[in-house]
Amino acid sequence: RALCSSLRMNRDQKSHVYAQQKRDFFQHFSQIFGALTEDEMGHPETGDAIVRLKVVLEYNTIGDKYHRGLTMLVVFLELMEPRTQDADSLQQALTVGWCLELLQAFFLVTDDIMDSSLTRWGQICCYQKPDAINYVILLEACIYYLLKLCCREQPYYLNLIKLFLQIFYQTEIGQPWTSLQPPRNVDFGRFTEKRYKSIVKYKTAFYSYLPVAAAKHMAGIDGKKEHAILLEMGEFFQIQDDNLDLFGDPIVTGKVGTDIQDNNCWLVVQCLQWSTLEQYQILKENYRQKKVKKVVRVKAPYEELDLPAAFLQCEENGYSHIMGLIEQYAAPLLPAIFLGLARKIYKQKK
Repeated sequence: RALCSSLRMNRDQKSHVYAQQKRDFFQHFSQIFGALTEDEMGHPETGDAIVRLKVVLEYNTIGDKYHRGLTMLVVFLELMEPRTQDADSLQQALTVGWCLELLQAFFLVTDDIMDSSLTRWGQICCYQKPDAINYVILLEACIYYLLKLCCREQPYYLNLIKLFLQIFYQTEIGQPWTSLQPPRNVDFGRFTEKRYKSIVKYKTAFYSYLPVAAAKHMAGIDGKKEHAILLEMGEFFQIQDDNLDLFGDPIVTGKVGTDIQDNNCWLVVQCLQWSTLEQYQILKENYRQKKVKKVVRVKAPYEELDLPAAFLQCEENGYSHIMGLIEQYAAPLLPAIFLGLARKIYKQKK
């Protein structure tokens, strides 16, 4: 009983610490907002552009889960020795965390444009507003402006710049792979498990280790041993996202899924492996079509093959595999870092 009480107390303390970190992170946005907008407000020639930038920042960065920025902050605080955790280093970590959120916003806006998505976080997608392309460019520019502003005197500054540029490149290489075929000429022979994993590796998995890699650079720690864990988490996350796109609750996820219309998805790869000739013909005639009735017809074979149950089994297998990788590759970093990340994405609903 005493042990259970101690463990529960420890969990409660960690939960309280994380809640405070989340509050600190969110409150730091006002400083980010000011740094990006206030200095230029006095210049009449840039006044209109800054007004637009304010709209861009508020519309596209507030409302997400802040998972990547918070992960970076938590990992940084775990890695840094307490004696080196001063106010300046904390401010720098908070700012870099928000750079990750700006990067996330950049990718989400571009993804919504490519997918012709309707909603994001329960509101109309940003690209449906005038000058959407300019919004995307502004989000990217803000990242490097902030990194220079807060980190240019730090020994890790160049490594951070290289890291962000590398992730930008790798993710953008993966982003268009799913839209390289014309809508009415879908080649299902290309929808293989191997190709899906390649797409996910570039589109999501490389991006997934950015928070930990950034925290390690700031803490002065070398090594890439943990990448195997984080790449697997990235694939795990993408499969979840693909499932939620079709079978998730739009009220909870904050978006209306479009993967069937846009040639994406783990679900269609699984369906093609097990479909009958009749189900295959339904996919061939209706997949990647915009009409609602076509989407409904594609969903029917998914449900007949019980793909939601197949996903649940895949999720369990994936989580077990990640636990094994943590045991094998976490050291010299604390396993708790990766266990915390895994638990956040396990069984997520949005």
